[in-house]
Amino acid sequence: MNGSHSTSTTDSLTHPKKHPQAIFLACALLTMLGCQSGFTTTDINHELAPFPELMLDNGDDFVVIAHRGASGYAPENTMPAMELAYEMNAEMIEVDVMLSRDGVPVLFHDAKVDELTDGKGQLKSFTLEELQALDAGSWFSEEYAGTTIPTLEELLVWAQDKMTLNIEIKTEAYREDVEQSVEPRVVALVEKYDMADQVIFSSFDYRILARLQELAPTIPAAVLYEAVQSGRKGPLDIVSELQADGFNCSWRQYSEDWQQLLEPSAVPVLIYTVNEADKMTELIQRGVSGIFSDYPDVLAEVAAAERSTLLD
Repeated sequence: MNGSHSTSTTDSLTHPKKHPQAIFLACALLTMLGCQSGFTTTDINHELAPFPELMLDNGDDFVVIAHRGASGYAPENTMPAMELAYEMNAEMIEVDVMLSRDGVPVLFHDAKVDELTDGKGQLKSFTLEELQALDAGSWFSEEYAGTTIPTLEELLVWAQDKMTLNIEIKTEAYREDVEQSVEPRVVALVEKYDMADQVIFSSFDYRILARLQELAPTIPAAVLYEAVQSGRKGPLDIVSELQADGFNCSWRQYSEDWQQLLEPSAVPVLIYTVNEADKMTELIQRGVSGIFSDYPDVLAEVAAAERSTLLD
């Protein structure tokens, strides 16, 4: 998505790039996200895995999430979008993970490469070498001509010790044979770079969530809500049934009724995809745990204003 939002930031949002000690602050989402050791609640039937502590603002309970990187300003799920998100004071970056034909986790959203590259066909039919020969930037603007599709490993190397990641695994990356599927490959990479405390997993696919929880039970896994798949169950029923550690849904779905159900439970609620400042303000005031936006700089400014108001 293209846009012409301001890229300015505010001094009240301290960035770990400028203050390295900030990345070790331990309490960033504890109040809202229920990260206390041994936390339980009568509203769900399991203990919530702790969310990452690599956040900003001591004691803060809201996180600015860059949706596919700063995808309003650069091609989604590419390294330029990740770098911009970091510069714009994003506190977390959400990415989509697919699997190449030769089994390499890559950052890409669509099942087909047609819309986001100069290639054509199913992503899963391309080897990594073939995928990285595609131009993944020109569709957005000529400024990004020649931008390549990054691997998940490339992102992890870049993000290590400086950025929290929400890794959404796409259904198309699932394989019946677990040894050929995406989940063990993603977990192995996270463990290789010792980043279990910087990562949240999420998926619309319940099979993927179950495998991730089995392979990496200490890494939080959030369910992405989809009405048909859920059988139109309520959010806490879904969270309990899947033993999920968080609940992600569209702002259009997050009703007042859902808010009343979720608030007492301490289940983290992350809302996508919000690009209007007024809607960001409304959702922050309603107490959501985080918001995904294509424009993390705008969201960071709105969050800073709300934080300032609370301190007045």
